[in-house]
Amino acid sequence: MEKTMKKSMTVRNGSIGACLGYAAFLFMSAPQWMFCQPLPKTFRVYVGTYTSGESNGIYVFGMEPATGVLHPMAMAAEAVNPSYMAFDPAHRYLYAVNEVKEFEGKPGGSVSAFSVDPQTGGLRLLNQQPTHGGSPCYVAVDAKSRFVLTANYGGGSLSVHPILPGGKLGPSTDFVQHYGSGPNKQRQEAPHTHSIVLDPANRYAFAPDLGLDKIMAYRFDAERGKLKPNDPPWAGVEAGAGPRHFAFHPDGKHAYVINELNSTIGAFRYDAAKGALEWIETVKTIPGGFTGSNSCADVHVAPSGKYVYGSNRGHNSIARFKIDLDTGKLTALGHVPTQGRTPRNFAIDPTGTFLLAANQNTNTVVVFRIDQTSGELLATGNGVQVPSPVCIQMVPVFK
Repeated sequence: MEKTMKKSMTVRNGSIGACLGYAAFLFMSAPQWMFCQPLPKTFRVYVGTYTSGESNGIYVFGMEPATGVLHPMAMAAEAVNPSYMAFDPAHRYLYAVNEVKEFEGKPGGSVSAFSVDPQTGGLRLLNQQPTHGGSPCYVAVDAKSRFVLTANYGGGSLSVHPILPGGKLGPSTDFVQHYGSGPNKQRQEAPHTHSIVLDPANRYAFAPDLGLDKIMAYRFDAERGKLKPNDPPWAGVEAGAGPRHFAFHPDGKHAYVINELNSTIGAFRYDAAKGALEWIETVKTIPGGFTGSNSCADVHVAPSGKYVYGSNRGHNSIARFKIDLDTGKLTALGHVPTQGRTPRNFAIDPTGTFLLAANQNTNTVVVFRIDQTSGELLATGNGVQVPSPVCIQMVPVFK
């Protein structure tokens, strides 16, 4: 742990009552891992950044499970533009894209593999591999911890790398290039793959392409690390919408895509047997009276399955929607300011108690408590300063 972060800007507002309420909530609605483990001692919060300014890579903090207070810890690892990260299911390794246009003198970006120190949370670089496409912006790890999948925004492509014994990445086992364009000549002049998400069964992969107005669908070969076009090969969104991030509902029957260019969220039914998405509806993420510029960034479904949240850059807010658990349709419930500018990424802790928003252009990560009855985001006064934060990942710690 080489560098200590700046002092956290926290307000300690926990109480015995709050802790008891937190424990009751865990018993009623916590994910499966909570039933076979003691309550976590803390959460480790990893923040990926852009490093063109003051940042040097990936930072790590401790978060109190009852109050959401963030404690400054240290710099976890130096890295160049680690703008998106993903852990293997056992949290032994972390994989981060390096969002650059050139790697080792050749066009394209790279993906880095790190081992995680279980005691300190520090990261040790294991190796890097080229992604064969420019500006990789998203990375995912398959459920069997055998492959890492990367979306290359600048190249409009996807790459797959095997995870070797010890966590290192091997040379790519597959590469998929997208082709085409969309109606927005400034932003959709070419394909721009913005994320790749595996379905809960680890059988199909979905890659929203901002440039094509399509969510590309692939059959994922979890033995050989191959992506093959599914039938149907894609699901469409509105022309000029610019699909960006994608999230499955915990029921495995619905999914949601946030569209960057027209500030909307699209709801879909999901046929898990066929890997097929069927459009349900599209809703706006910004209020009707807003006249400024806005672009959406991230989308997450609460672990309870009751609410979906999306981030607005420009309106600088998190939009909240109630999910109809039968139909998957959305009801708008309002917005909360993120107390900063350009909330690029946000994360919900595994218990569904807190939402952390990364304000890229004001260098802060801000903590909100999620009201379990209404889904409302309540300001906690907790947060930390982080230079150019763009990605948040959280890990429970039990020792």
